[in-house]
Amino acid sequence: MKLLFKSLCVSVVLAVLFSFMPFEANCESISQDVFRLHILANSDSEADQSLKIKVRDQILKYTNALYSTAGSKDEAILRTAGDLQKIANIAKETVCAQGYDYAVQAEVTEDYFDTRTYDTVTMPSGTYKALRVTIGEGKGHNWWCVMYPSLCVGAGTNLEALEENLDAQEYSVLTQEDCQFKFKIVEYLEKIKSFFL
Repeated sequence: MKLLFKSLCVSVVLAVLFSFMPFEANCESISQDVFRLHILANSDSEADQSLKIKVRDQILKYTNALYSTAGSKDEAILRTAGDLQKIANIAKETVCAQGYDYAVQAEVTEDYFDTRTYDTVTMPSGTYKALRVTIGEGKGHNWWCVMYPSLCVGAGTNLEALEENLDAQEYSVLTQEDCQFKFKIVEYLEKIKSFFL
């Protein structure tokens, strides 16, 4: 009887996991189509967190113009890689203008991001290409958003840019309401996969 019960439980768990595979596949394809921004503050002090936001604003002002004619994520990444020194200089100038002498590093990386909701859009967890900007020791709370297609528009979201640059299924995944449970399952699956890879 115990063996039958255990087998039934395993079957139910496997059935639930397999039912999430199409949703998880769409989440994974989203990570292939977007380029994110990841800024690490020097510390968690109020001043350093405020500085992080000022750096973010200046970087976004520059990259929004840089990406204005980019036709794909790959093109946005190439433009970013070609302008890393300029981006680092913009961040460093912002830091200096606020009276700090922190070092600043800018690089294109692959980072793991947890599920994050921006207004009406939920970005699934996963490994994404990102512009990572580290201010000073980079030990403070970080900040991230989607740079391409641009979702980093003030406090709001730019749904038109997402709709233009993602396919219909990807866009639907991002804008579904009440899918936190599905996103949490995908997050756990991502963590399990990354543990074994």
